[in-house]
Amino acid sequence: MADFRVEKDFLGEVKVPKDAYWGVQTQRAIENFPISGIRFGRRFIYALGLIKMACAQTNMELGLLDGKIGKATVQACQEVMDGKLDAQFPLDIFQTGSGTSTNMNANEVIANRANEILGHPLGEKGPVHPNDHVNMGQSSNDVIPTAIHVAALLEIDHGLLPALRELEDSLAKKAKEFDPIVKAGRTHLMDATPIRLGQEFSGYQSQIDHGIRRPSRNSPSAGPPLAQESMPIRTCPAASSRRSAVRRTRNSASPRITLKPRRRAMRWSKRAAPSGPSRSR
Repeated sequence: MADFRVEKDFLGEVKVPKDAYWGVQTQRAIENFPISGIRFGRRFIYALGLIKMACAQTNMELGLLDGKIGKATVQACQEVMDGKLDAQFPLDIFQTGSGTSTNMNANEVIANRANEILGHPLGEKGPVHPNDHVNMGQSSNDVIPTAIHVAALLEIDHGLLPALRELEDSLAKKAKEFDPIVKAGRTHLMDATPIRLGQEFSGYQSQIDHGIRRPSRNSPSAGPPLAQESMPIRTCPAASSRRSAVRRTRNSASPRITLKPRRRAMRWSKRAAPSGPSRSR
């Protein structure tokens, strides 16, 4: 018995592994882009399933997608999100510019799985069609960028932020442990004003705290922005008379650890500086 099935598109026939949920478009991409061997990660595949599910549900609500086809599609999308079909996304991350191959990979996998749920064999493209139903109202130009943003948000919330919080907790413990230790401060490789080692580590902790708060501002689990927790310098004329963004730092050691805020301020001042008189031509 053959270990492949034959599918057709406008370019001709293609052999597809008989048990694969992908179809002719994905198979052509496998053959055309054997570049790095690097495949898309779990977060990205989850995001694709989430987007396709949301589209199917919306199209059903609008009366554009048959309920039977839509429900099977939603079930298949849920399996994609759950990771049950990860092996069916074999494409290299280096491919066509708009990610058309990966969008079609998702469409074909979801359509074939939905057809299987409805009792039809793989490769039939019916009653659920990859383009007409799974990709209804969509384009690679919106699906792929949206998936990138959703995957990035998921990785920030479930990967980056927990790791940063763990690092911040460790630095906070070390700051307390090292607080009795006094050391010479260092300025341009020269001895300077003494500083406690705990203060130095509290500065590191503060930088991680700032790093946590920046992405958290736009996160669903966002906490209060930094400005709400900072204290205004009431004795500073710039702060009182001009309502500027001058604030007292929450940690006096923090500004010594990095030059980034100063570099940002220099860039902002250059942008705000008045330009010289224009020369007529």
